[in-house]
Amino acid sequence: MKTSLLALVALSLATPAIAQTAGEQAQTALQSDEWAWDFVEGITTEVGPRQAGTPAEARGREWAMRWLTANGFANVADEAYDMQTWVRGTEEAYVTAPYAQPMRIVALGNSASTGAKGLEAEVVYFPTYADLAAAAPGSLKGKIAFISHDMRPTQDGSGYGFAGPARWTGPGLAASKGAVATVIRSIGTENHRTPHTGGTTFAEGQTPTPAGALSNPDADNLERMFARTGDTPIRMKLVLTPRDLGTTKSGNVVGEIVGRDPSLPPVLLACHLDSWDLGTGAIDDGAGCGIVAAAAKHVAAIGQPLRTIRVLFAGAEETGVWGGRAYAAAHRGEPIYAGIESDFGADRIWRLDTSFTRTDPALYRELANALATLGVAPGGEMATGGADLDVVREQNAALVDLQQDGTRYFELHHTPDDTLDKIDPAQLRQNVAVYTAVVNILANRAGPITLPAPAPASE
Repeated sequence: MKTSLLALVALSLATPAIAQTAGEQAQTALQSDEWAWDFVEGITTEVGPRQAGTPAEARGREWAMRWLTANGFANVADEAYDMQTWVRGTEEAYVTAPYAQPMRIVALGNSASTGAKGLEAEVVYFPTYADLAAAAPGSLKGKIAFISHDMRPTQDGSGYGFAGPARWTGPGLAASKGAVATVIRSIGTENHRTPHTGGTTFAEGQTPTPAGALSNPDADNLERMFARTGDTPIRMKLVLTPRDLGTTKSGNVVGEIVGRDPSLPPVLLACHLDSWDLGTGAIDDGAGCGIVAAAAKHVAAIGQPLRTIRVLFAGAEETGVWGGRAYAAAHRGEPIYAGIESDFGADRIWRLDTSFTRTDPALYRELANALATLGVAPGGEMATGGADLDVVREQNAALVDLQQDGTRYFELHHTPDDTLDKIDPAQLRQNVAVYTAVVNILANRAGPITLPAPAPASE
């Protein structure tokens, strides 16, 4: 018989004294935290965009190291690794016939170049990704594929999983059917003329083709054109001139609040420091780094925790999770007690999910109780962790997902509108308070966490 999550919360144990102190500190964070805002305001103002592998990202790492050091973190370091770096160039799109006009477009990461003179071709319309998948091999030879696979807002961000393939693999799929280029409707939920960038991938051995995202209003306009032209072809000219810079340096910034017993596995708090270059990386993911760093400081303000709290400001997440993979490779064999990542903006946390909800119900109840007064509900999903937590997943350690409200996240995600003014300071403080309460419990817990048995390795 399965015990419901609400019942698990209702059957909570008495709150220990240290959690009461932690609760007071969480309330302090809720009312008056300034550390998270100080971090995200500072890095967006003094560094701005931090595209992976570029000098701007390096400046961001230097800035973050100074901030961590000034705020009392120990063992601050920049752990370097190599990566392949892509940067954008000119970005132009024009419908040339039958309704000549310009459109707003941005290149997708890993897009090939059209060359400075651009390319012009007939456009073929695919309302959904599935329609493109059904197209016959070779049917797009010499043509531009247009994938208008729209996304709807959801609190949990699940619309991204539905719409994302149009960007993630759509251009590669179109190229495999002969397309010379691909344009997609931006993977976003707003109706501003601000197209969304993001990475795309091509199959191993496949020659990349030019690929870009139209703003949602321009995609709407292109759909209307197809609705009224009948058999008359629509032609488009693209000028996209991104470049591959080859191998460059990136790095992961780390720092610690050292615990009373450094021999115990630490609690790992992750975010990513890089951003796309269109905005200033405020919600994605400057806010996340500010949240985890501020929470670590609030826990330290209660008193030195039993376990070390390590913050990981991963580099180069946006262009392929380079930093998360590099951290896992460099720290393989170093046990982690639990991992949490903040990488979904700065709006309020509304749900608690863990990887041990049913296997360690006492710990789950303690966490859920601590968050109840902060407006966080128990959840029933298995926590899988953020993109940069490969090191935790590889060793089957504990994961906590503190689910942020994603209703408006994809209005801003990967656009020029990802700027500081979009952050609500009160909601940012709620994030810090929630992280403070959770991290304090985990960092002061001596015993192991009972976890599900790992899934058998596939043969």
